[in-house]
Parts: sequence; C-alpha cells; structure tokens
Amino acid sequence: MSRIASVLLQLPLPEAFDYAEPEGMDLKVGDQVAAPLGPNLLRGVVSALRDGAGHNRPLKSVQARLDEPALPEKTLEFVLWAARYAVDAPGMPLAIALRGARAPKAKPVRVVEATGLAPARLTPARSKVLEAVGAGAQSGAELARAAGVSAGVVKALIDEGALAVRNVVPEVRFDPPDPAATGAVLNPSQAAAASALREIVGQGGFQVTLLDGVTGSGKTEVYLEAAAQALGADPTAQVLILLPEIALTQAVIGRVAARFGAEPAEWHSDVAPPARRRIWEGVLSGACRIVVGARSALFLPFSNLKLIVVDEEHDASFKQEEGFIYHARDLAVARGKIEDAAVVLASATPSLESFRNAETGRYHWLKLTGRHGAARLPDIALVDLRETPPEPGRWLSPPLVTAMGETLARGEQVLLFLNRRGYAPLVLCKACGQRMTAPDTDSWLVEHRYSGRLVCHLTGFSMPKPSACPHCAAKDSLVSIGPGVERVEEEARGLFPEARVAVFSSDTIFDAREAKRLIESMAAGEIDILVATQAAAKGHNFPKLTLVGVVDADLGLRGGDLRAAERTYQLLAQATGRAGRRDRPGRALMQTYAPDHSVMQALKAQDREAFVAAEMAERELAGLPPFGRLAAVIASDVDPARLEAFCRAMAEAAPNTAGVEVYGPADAPLGLVRGRRRKRFLVRADRGVDLSAYMAAWRARVKPPGSVRLAIDIDPYSFL
Repeated sequence: MSRIASVLLQLPLPEAFDYAEPEGMDLKVGDQVAAPLGPNLLRGVVSALRDGAGHNRPLKSVQARLDEPALPEKTLEFVLWAARYAVDAPGMPLAIALRGARAPKAKPVRVVEATGLAPARLTPARSKVLEAVGAGAQSGAELARAAGVSAGVVKALIDEGALAVRNVVPEVRFDPPDPAATGAVLNPSQAAAASALREIVGQGGFQVTLLDGVTGSGKTEVYLEAAAQALGADPTAQVLILLPEIALTQAVIGRVAARFGAEPAEWHSDVAPPARRRIWEGVLSGACRIVVGARSALFLPFSNLKLIVVDEEHDASFKQEEGFIYHARDLAVARGKIEDAAVVLASATPSLESFRNAETGRYHWLKLTGRHGAARLPDIALVDLRETPPEPGRWLSPPLVTAMGETLARGEQVLLFLNRRGYAPLVLCKACGQRMTAPDTDSWLVEHRYSGRLVCHLTGFSMPKPSACPHCAAKDSLVSIGPGVERVEEEARGLFPEARVAVFSSDTIFDAREAKRLIESMAAGEIDILVATQAAAKGHNFPKLTLVGVVDADLGLRGGDLRAAERTYQLLAQATGRAGRRDRPGRALMQTYAPDHSVMQALKAQDREAFVAAEMAERELAGLPPFGRLAAVIASDVDPARLEAFCRAMAEAAPNTAGVEVYGPADAPLGLVRGRRRKRFLVRADRGVDLSAYMAAWRARVKPPGSVRLAIDIDPYSFL
C-alpha cells in the first residue's frame, strides 16, 4: 500500500484507526472521509498520514473522500489537545467540531425568474409582474405580492413561458463588519482600557488579558474596540465572543451589530440545523467573521481566528458537565495559543484562577473601577431573617416588602432573585414523612405549579402531582417545602395585585427568541416585578430597575463545594449589580440567616479585594485551586457490589506520584442516578504536576467491567 491514513471517528474510541489509502485518492490531513467499521460506514477525519511501505498487516481501505470541506489543521490540533487535556477519547470533541458539518443543508426553494420571452398579450398587471421580477429571484406568491396582483397573473406568465420556475439553494451571505464604524462614546476609564487592549491585540500573537470591571462599567464596549482592532488589521481576521447563557446572546448581538453595522453569526443549541450548517461553512470559508455563541462555538472550524473573548469568564455555565467534559474558559486560552490569537477574559467578578494568573503576570490585567455615565454601584444592605423573619407561609421579609412598595410607588422596577427553579424544591408527605424523588434516582422532585407536575431537574423525569402519597396512600397529604421562583411570584402578586409580575427562568423561557422578548419588555418598563434565577443576574441593563431583593442569599453556601463561597460572592455581586445601572440610584437587600458570614460582609461593604485575599489564603493553605489542581473520577454501575469491587481495585492501581493525593472512593452525594450507583474519587495535585498525564496513566492501569462507566473530570466544578 502507498500510504496509511489514521482516521478519527466520532466515537468514544481511544485513538484513531489505521486505513489504507486507495490509489489516486491523494488524501490530506483534515479531509473528511467515509471509513468502514464493522458492517457500518462512518464519517471520520484524517488525523495523520504515513508511508505504508513495509506494512504487512492487511488494512481496510478508506471508502471515499467526502464532498465536504476539510477540517483546518489548527482546529484538528485543538480537538486532539482538548481530548488529551480532558483525558477522553478524541472522537468526543471531534463530534462537537463536526456538529455543523453533520447538519442538513438548507432545502432548495422554488423561485420565479424572467426568461426574456415576451408574453403574447401585455396587460398592466403583467407589466407590473415583469417589472417586479427584475428585483431578483423570489417565490410566485412573493412576486404576486410585490406586484400587487393575483397569483393567477403570475401563473399565466409561467404557462406562456415569459416566466420560469426553478429550484435554488438560498445563497449564504454574511454582511462584512465595518471596523472603522463609529463606536460608543467611552468614558476616560473605558478609553484607557480600550487603548491598552487595542495595543495588545495590535501586537499580534497569543496574549491573554483579564478585563476586570465592576458591573455596569462598560466592558462590552471595551472588548468590541479590541475586536475592531483585530478586524481592521486583517481583512480575513475572525473574532469569537463566548457567552455563558443563551439569554445573553440577543443583547450582545445587538451591540455588535450597532458597533460594526453587521449582525454576527449566532451559535448555540437553539440555532436551527440548516442555519447551523450555513454558519459552520461560513466560518470555515472565512465569510463569517464574527461569531457570538455558547461554549461549543469554541470548536468551530475558524480559518483565521485572531481574537477570542470570554464574557462573564467566571460563570460556571462555561463548564460542560456531561458527554465530553470541559471548561470553555480554559479551552479558550488553549485555542488562542494554538491559533496564535489574543484572548480576553471579561468579568466583574473574575474567577480566582484568573485573578491568580493576573497577579503573577501570566495575564495582562486591565481594570474598570467605575460605572459608565452617571450610574453608580447600588447600596447593599443585609436583612437578618433571625430578627425580621417573613410572616408564616411567606418568603419576603417586612423590610424587603416595604422597599418594594416604595420602589413601585416611584414608578421603578424590582428584581427578586432566587436561584431555584419551580414552585417548591421539595415535596413530602406529612403523614409518613416520605420525600418525593425521581425513580431510581436520589434527586428530589421539584414542584412546578405552571404545569402541575413534579420534575427531576437532574434526569428530566416528570409526573403529575398525585392526589395521594404514593408510599402510604394518604389523601391530600403532600406538602410543598421551601420556595422556588414560581412561589415567590405568587407571593409578589398577592402583595402587589396591581403590579405586572413576570418570571425569568429556564422553565418559563424556552429559547433565545422568548428570552429576547422578555428582556425587551423589562427594559421598556412593561414589567414591574421580575422574579428570576441566575438567567437574569448577569449582563442585562434595565434602566428603571432600582431594587434587587435576594430572597435566599445563603442558598449557595450550603453543601461541601470548595467553591461555594466564591460562587456565592460572584452570583450575588452580579445579581445586585443589576440595580441602578442608569441615572437612578439603586439598592439591594439580601435576606440571610448568616449576616456575619465573610461573603455577606464582603458584599455589604463591596470589598471584593478583602474577600479575594481571604479566600486565596484559605486555598493556598489547602493547596487547592488556583494553588493546586483537582480532578474527579466518577464510577457507576447498576450492581453495587460490582461497583465496590471495581473501585477498590482502582484505588489500589493509583500511581504513587509525589505531589499527588488521591481521596476515595466515597459514595457520591447523589449516590443513585437513573438506576446506577455512583462513587467518586477526588485527586489533588500540586501545580507542577501534569494532572492530565497522571489521570491518563491511572486510567490505563484499570479495565472497567462492561457494565461500569467511568468518567474523568479535570478541574471539576460539581461535586455531586
């Protein structure tokens, strides 16, 4: 055989498979091919080619090179790097990279065009049609509407041959951005940061910058100036802006369009498959120069990527927890290095990892210390629920209710923040005490009053709320414990019946279009009280919002998560930062049973530096991130005894390496999910240890039984 092609398949296989290259196929690295695996023919990508001389083992041949564009070399390099870093099969990130290529192309549409032949009889109506058809290809119905005639006139011209119908694939067009267009007027702090960022991007090459600015300081306008620098310096340059929530994409798309005179491409799970295909091909060809998207946009096949922006870089939503497990912020830095592109991490509450990298000089550090225009940071007060508790059966304390009344009387808006979906997080039987859980899962069922169902937010299981306890059969014994956003909305409507109240959560907002509608309604003053989860706690500007009430400020501090304090500080700082973002002063009231907690005191004093210093000191003593590294191993099986035996064997196989500590196995907090028992290991390593290599070596020492599933999570964010 002339050459051997290593082909990556979109399957959880440990490595690429070797195939013979047929004579005359002339494959190149990155080509998409059809390769046989067993009885199936699968799509794959050529990852390497080598001389086949002297190879005496028979190989199956590549079946065909697909009529699809090749994956760029740097995109393929990034896919392979991501797999090594995550200690996962390379086919897993490859499947993400080819998601757009697998999407169906847009269907051809029937259009009517002029043939150049004159009709036998030219009437005024026919003249209007022939004049309108000169404006370009369009359907018969569209042509009739444009000419102001009936469809019969168009049909008659088709029958006579003056018009013809043909099928065409809609042309893919991406309007080019204009980097020289006038941007927003920047205040002195923004202008200084924008100038520094333009200089960094203008130098070219890989550099990482932390853009650290308080809420409302105008970070978006600053990083758009960096995008203008990249786009203006190279007519083929591309820019990627990553966002943690789909709900944020519409607002950022509007600001990008206003800055550059052209809408960017939008990439997330709600994008229709044909549009996904068009964007994927447009990114690959270079026609699409700006992409605004969720974490998976990082795997698009950019042809000349020059700038990556990770907005709200601290946000836990950038962590992909299922399938291929990765953190988009960390992979964005890696892709920037591979592409030799600049990376900007933007946040009002940066992660401690980014703080540490900025402090030690690994990242440039640009700060925006004041809000844009006349706006100033809101005043924050703590409501001690031990001293002023809500009335029985209610969840809003008297001080918060009073503040809401005062705010509404001034014609201003209120945001009630509770990061808990549904009506109640727990349903139990008051007769037997049994808690309602999902079948074969330890997760509690959450009551949703809108749908009248009990839902498991972990597995997706749902059921109508029963009239009797399924365990003891007691009638009308099921009671709802604790508040969710639906319950808070119910209370707000009862307290302020004249107010216009809405809920913003993933259970009430199903796609980006609906999120845009609600955000626009809030911004236009059409909502008086917005009850929301974290979906509304970041990135939005509501001019009349002057009061934020945090219903349960202690919620994120519960449990054993090592990042609990950091996450709580970040989330509540972002939520309270929604108030007073224009010329009206804002305030925030946080209901808490632990007002003396360091997080609450730091938020009240708005002393981020003190909180960060204290949290850093604790992490350094324990050797935890950012001073150490963590990895988790999750093993699961339907048979508890078999799982226990495997985990004992895996513990014994752990490599004995200096600077590495292995804890476990231990039962996972959620010990049963979908009928499978779960156990966890936690690995802590010093910064100098190649943790991915250690985990790969450990993984190679064990061979799980067929029923055992094993998942490795580098830098875990969830400890369930």
